Amino acid sequence: MKRKKQSFRQKTFVMAIMAVFLFATFGCKEKAQKKEEVEVATEMESTPDFQISLAQWSLHKTFFGVESMDWGAFRKALDESPDDLLKGRDPMDFPQMAAEYGVNSIELVNTFYFSRADDMAYWTEFKKKCDAAGVSVGLIMCDALGNLGDANPDNQLAAVENHYKWVDIAKFLGAHSIRVNAAGEGTADEVAKNAVVGLSSLGKYGASKGINIIVENHGGHSSNGEWLSGVMGQVAMDNVGTLPDFGNFCIERGPDGCLNEYDRYKGMKELMSYAKGVSAKSHEFDEAGNEVNTDFLRMMKIAKESGFKGYVGIEYEGTKLSEDEGIKATKALLEKVIAQL
Repeated sequence: MKRKKQSFRQKTFVMAIMAVFLFATFGCKEKAQKKEEVEVATEMESTPDFQISLAQWSLHKTFFGVESMDWGAFRKALDESPDDLLKGRDPMDFPQMAAEYGVNSIELVNTFYFSRADDMAYWTEFKKKCDAAGVSVGLIMCDALGNLGDANPDNQLAAVENHYKWVDIAKFLGAHSIRVNAAGEGTADEVAKNAVVGLSSLGKYGASKGINIIVENHGGHSSNGEWLSGVMGQVAMDNVGTLPDFGNFCIERGPDGCLNEYDRYKGMKELMSYAKGVSAKSHEFDEAGNEVNTDFLRMMKIAKESGFKGYVGIEYEGTKLSEDEGIKATKALLEKVIAQL
């Protein structure tokens, strides 16, 4: 039995229906895509280039419950009974304390939690505290875990592996980085060679967890901006970078202070190329609210010119103001200079 051929009118009607359907389908998709593009652009425009976080070290006297530390005794106690060092506020309170300063990102210091490295129940509770306070963890500053630039391969491997658990904690808390030290014994070239090996090894583990390994200018060779940027160039890994600190450019210290200090503005320029965070170190302020040792506006201009966008951490270490007053003064100064950029 032969099927009847569609009339010209029927064919025209079907084609019209199909055209309307296709127009509606692709039109909706195009509108949805444009809407999504607008939303992304709006979000990017509403997010400032620089936001302010709070480094936990700004409150180290508050947590340790002392005005000054015997660092030799501190290091011994850290190995033997770290919880005995905590004679002040409970570090579990830090998220809420930070929120009270009006910041939404915090930078932890592992020495306040040295006995908690394997205690995931503790970190689960800590994360709940962060969520309740409306703050996130940006990074964890890691110290006293061994030298990544150690000349002894066994010691270096132990140092690398000691950082693994903190990488894991950072991942669990939603942080982007852990801050480490490129330290070791020997000449500048020797330590650089060994640090490249240690950082590369730790960087691979960090990459497997989606965590950055960032090095602060933190004394010794690392406070030489040219040296540290050279190490970064040799490591050449996307997730291994720097945490430039405004004030940590003393290469060698003596009984009466710094004996050899690197130019902080030159160092800042050299380190910002690899920066995944910035630490705004402060000690003392003048009557106008400016830090007397560091030109914050000049530093933030260097950060801006480098193309960096992200968090700048308050790290107050002064003695003339209380920790509370120093944090507020540093935050006010950062807000002022960021507004001027």
